[in-house]
Amino acid sequence: MMTDWGQLTPVLWLSFQQTVYMVFWTMLIAGLLGLALGVALYATRRGRLLQNAPAFHVLNVLVNIIRPIPFIIFITAVGPLTLLVMGTTIGTRSVLFPMSAMATFFIGRIVEQNLVSVDPGVIEAARSMGASRFRIIWSVLVPEALGPLILGYTFIFVAVVDMSAMAGYVGGGGLGNFAISYGYQQFNWPVTLVTVVIIIVIVQVAQLLGNWLARRALHR
Repeated sequence: MMTDWGQLTPVLWLSFQQTVYMVFWTMLIAGLLGLALGVALYATRRGRLLQNAPAFHVLNVLVNIIRPIPFIIFITAVGPLTLLVMGTTIGTRSVLFPMSAMATFFIGRIVEQNLVSVDPGVIEAARSMGASRFRIIWSVLVPEALGPLILGYTFIFVAVVDMSAMAGYVGGGGLGNFAISYGYQQFNWPVTLVTVVIIIVIVQVAQLLGNWLARRALHR
């Protein structure tokens, strides 16, 4: 079967733009919410800056419930909530809600784990100098863990690209939908191969950039 790239190239370009749209907004929204969630998980742990056992256990259980759910199941399970928030469950914009929600819980756990690894002596030194708890969190704790956090966000970026591909199954558009509709369903393997190569390039560029930024953060 011959591939008509003259017709498919504009569709491929649109699908690429849709993937960039989904990944960009998901990383922006979930990146901020996940950072706040991760800081809350860290700070409310026993012996930490804002120790609060009930709050920690609620957040911890919530993260443990959401994280193991496969995204393709999660995106359908939260359909009614997506409809309520976004007004529709079909289209590229609609999948931002489930993608951002899922990514938030992943990022939250990664942020918490990286903050826990920060040397407690640094925190105690800041406290002895009279710094407030919130100042310690944003001026000391997060900067100290910046290198590992960048690598963690890079890992999540790859997961979000994967989510965007699965979003094609439920009408989300993007490269995943392109590969399914014009490749897999039409037995047009070159289309699938080209899509895979594009996704690999996106991931590799992100990984290289993340590694570079992490090195700069560690040696600042």
